[in-house]
Parts: sequence; C-alpha cells; structure tokens
Amino acid sequence: QVQLVESGGGLVQAGGSLRLSCAASGRTLSTYAMAWFRQAPGKGREFVAASRQSGDYTTYADSVKGRFTVSRDNAKNTVYLQMNSLKPEDTAVYYCAANLEYYTGRLMSDEYDYWGQGTQVTVSS
Repeated sequence: QVQLVESGGGLVQAGGSLRLSCAASGRTLSTYAMAWFRQAPGKGREFVAASRQSGDYTTYADSVKGRFTVSRDNAKNTVYLQMNSLKPEDTAVYYCAANLEYYTGRLMSDEYDYWGQGTQVTVSS
C-alpha cells in the first residue's frame, strides 16, 4: 500500500506557473504508474496527465498538452506536475493517483487504487 500527499497548489494569475508535488510513502514509487486528475466545482473528475512506472511513457489530456509536464523522481519517491501558461479553466482541486498494474492503454482511466487528498489550484483572470 502507498500513501500520497500533494502539495504546491495556490493562487496564480493567468499565464503563470505552478509546480505540484506528490510525495509517496509506504512503497517504492517506481513500482507504480502515477497520474494527475483534477476536479472543478460542480464537475466530474478529469484526467490530466500520467506516467508509466519507468517514466519512459507519459500521456496528457488534450486540454493541457504543451502546457503541463509530468515527471517523477523515483529516488525521492515524488512525482511532479509542472503547469505553465495557466488558464482560469485550470482552476480545480488536483489529485495524484497510483496504481501497481497499469499498462499504457489504461493510464487515462480513473480506476487507480490510491489517491491523495488533493491540492487546490486557483487561476485568476
């Protein structure tokens, strides 16, 4: 089992940047596929980005492609989401998630086993 704790959220103006971190404990991060999801008020949970266990494969939602980058430092047991050129529509609670078994074709699914508590990102216009 793994525990996940997100940090790095906050208030930023449109066009700005934030870097979210997700620290894992309990098991080695390198054994997990990791993903970021977000949920805006009144909306369902939305896939943002994911990284396969080795980090050699990443995938992104079309809405963030070219602006967000997911990376992982397995030595630090931490996964990151670098968010650039932020837009007001990026405002949401951002969650990281982990799954032991995921393969490339399922990374975008929300059927992950472990979730963090979320961190709020607010982008002002």
